[in-house]
Amino acid sequence: MSTDDSAQQGISRRELIKRTGKIAVATAVSSVFSPFSINVRAATTKTLSFWQFYGPGGGNALQSKWFEDAVNGWNAQSETKVQLQFVPNQEYMNGSKLQTAFASGQGPDIFIISPGDFLRYYNGGVLTDLTPYMDDAAKKDFFPNVMETRIVNDKIYGLPMEVEPMAMYYSVKAFKEAGISESNYPKTWQELFDVSKKLTKGKRFGLLFDTTPGYYQNFTWYPFMWQGGGDMVTPDSRKSAFNSPGTIQALKLFQDSIKLGIAPRSGLGFGGPDVVANLASGYCAIQNVGIWAISGLRDAAKDFQYGVFPLPIPPNGQPKSVLGGWAFVANAKGKDPETAAKFCVWTVGSMSPESIERGVDWCIRAKSDIAPRKSVLDKATAEGGYNSGPMQVFKDQIFPTGRDEPRVPPDVYKDVSDAIQNCQLRGASPEKQAEETSRRIDSFLASYSGATLK
Repeated sequence: MSTDDSAQQGISRRELIKRTGKIAVATAVSSVFSPFSINVRAATTKTLSFWQFYGPGGGNALQSKWFEDAVNGWNAQSETKVQLQFVPNQEYMNGSKLQTAFASGQGPDIFIISPGDFLRYYNGGVLTDLTPYMDDAAKKDFFPNVMETRIVNDKIYGLPMEVEPMAMYYSVKAFKEAGISESNYPKTWQELFDVSKKLTKGKRFGLLFDTTPGYYQNFTWYPFMWQGGGDMVTPDSRKSAFNSPGTIQALKLFQDSIKLGIAPRSGLGFGGPDVVANLASGYCAIQNVGIWAISGLRDAAKDFQYGVFPLPIPPNGQPKSVLGGWAFVANAKGKDPETAAKFCVWTVGSMSPESIERGVDWCIRAKSDIAPRKSVLDKATAEGGYNSGPMQVFKDQIFPTGRDEPRVPPDVYKDVSDAIQNCQLRGASPEKQAEETSRRIDSFLASYSGATLK
């Protein structure tokens, strides 16, 4: 899951890809002179910083412990230590802390990024090639449709720890009260709106799409664009493909949900990703959210009864979901890029039993995700992680329809975000927005020289 809307905050988007400096490392050395004039140099231990929004002491104890256990395991067998630095979720995803740190040459040695923000850091020259530190078996173990947005010229620059497809969650109680059969869940956009109208009652909305501008909202919107054959750019990444019927109808979908009064202009809690504050609280009856919400409800609303169904499709559309998720990356301009890369591979990218089990623990115990690797998915399935309920629906029905979250430069992300916002909340014409946004994307691509968009 990817979700960090910070391109327009702090430093400029273009500035980041030009201003990546080296961290100045000053090692203090103390000398003690004995009566025999023997110079004794104190030993120093290099420490690598690891920025993320889980721990220590994050909002979820299980997830924080997973990160702490991984770092402690590494530190027990390595001279170079890794130290976790917790950055609050909203500051990491929607703030400018990470970008500002890199722009000033003070970026972390290890961090996590989503596919949506990959090109910001790759084009900025701060991602280490992890390929030399991986076995061939491990490279082949990752699902290709999960890895494609982390690879440039056959080199791997990020190792995903998870896959987070999107779906629709619904309240069993709300469905029963409205006389809607769970087995007859909405399969088309029109059915979704019809059911949502029945579910809209009093202070409860029938449906909730994310309305906050950012990488996350773009992420939630992409599959609806793809369902109708739309896309952002042409396959060769040289021209915009945004002005298409598939794009226009997806913009209209988000817009009409607000116009009809079946979806709110803003969510509760931390917005669209927050299933507890919105669906479980009764603020909405259906919520568009990702697989992580399963563990969110398990940990914070265990008595709430809910179900999951695949994203409905437009007329003549194809089932699609989006495969987000965060990946470990190493700073190529950090204190020790080689050791940072080895840590990433050791943690989530090797064929060792410990690395595989670490993946299982994250995807079906600490959190709720689809595993990004065949070996991890097989082991997690054998242990019952996907054998029933919503986890089975995600693995068997939704994951096979998934496409990896697109990687785009911050400029293109912002153009798409503005188009969604203008249509959804400001009443702009989807046709005009698609046309104008397509022109802006073409203008940017005319002088773009970074890695290909995917």
